[in-house]
Amino acid sequence: MSNINKTFEELDVIDDFLMNAVATDPEVGEAFCRTVLSVLLQKNIRKLHVAAQKTVPAMRPELRGIRMDVEIMEEIAGKNRQKGEPDMNIYDLEPHLQKGMNFPKHNRFYQAKIDSRLMKSGERDFSKLPNLFVLTITNFDVFGKDYMMYRFWNHCEEVPELKYEDGLQFIYFYTNGTKGGNEDIKAMLRYLQKSTKENATDEATKMVHEYVSKVKILPEVRENYMRFDELMEYAKEKGWEEGMEKGMEKGRRQTLIELLELYGEVPEELEMRLQNEEDVEKLRQWCLLAAKVQSVAEFIDKM
Repeated sequence: MSNINKTFEELDVIDDFLMNAVATDPEVGEAFCRTVLSVLLQKNIRKLHVAAQKTVPAMRPELRGIRMDVEIMEEIAGKNRQKGEPDMNIYDLEPHLQKGMNFPKHNRFYQAKIDSRLMKSGERDFSKLPNLFVLTITNFDVFGKDYMMYRFWNHCEEVPELKYEDGLQFIYFYTNGTKGGNEDIKAMLRYLQKSTKENATDEATKMVHEYVSKVKILPEVRENYMRFDELMEYAKEKGWEEGMEKGMEKGRRQTLIELLELYGEVPEELEMRLQNEEDVEKLRQWCLLAAKVQSVAEFIDKM
């Protein structure tokens, strides 16, 4: 969740919009993600495929889906694979600036939804399930212990040395933490929180700052942020609490239509489809799409 009260120039990487813009840029996105993950996880990151603002729909209309901020898939091929290791790691990169959330249960829900779509129907070999790393980055201390990173995984209480290799880790990064980690992680977290040239103090953060700078000068990125900001203003005017996280009623669907009308006439067929749609996650995804497209026709083509 981003701080939407910032101007475009004030955006930092920890802001959802800029994180997505840089991560999905066709020129620098993969290198940006590889550098950030390599430092935060202190491991060599291999070939990546990046998808941002990815929606995982609910199984039924009355249930809730999720939206991942940045989903990163790492291929593990050939001789790099260990025996019994899956051929892919999934990294769910989630910046959060909103307090008051039950993060452990929030991330438990996200993990379950992500895993549910990674196995094909009828697949019996669960060893093929990719490893999943859920990375949460905050500028406040979720656990109040002043660590720059908190790592969680399942273990056996009775036999602590017994490995429970389910391939799942939850990692929380606190950008102002002083304990744990190392100087490289500390420098990266400091840069993600305040993404200025002055905070690019080592080789990795200088590389990330270069990637961020290349994306921030793109006119289409600035234009998209202006539309995103305009969408949030609509949300505020219409009383959408918690950034459209708690559902849309009829009047809120109308707000989506009003936003589309900024680009031109909304066809009756499209308007009826929006009014009749009951899937909250799909409506929210359409709202985000409406903030990025150039016309109603492009919206229809991509929805």
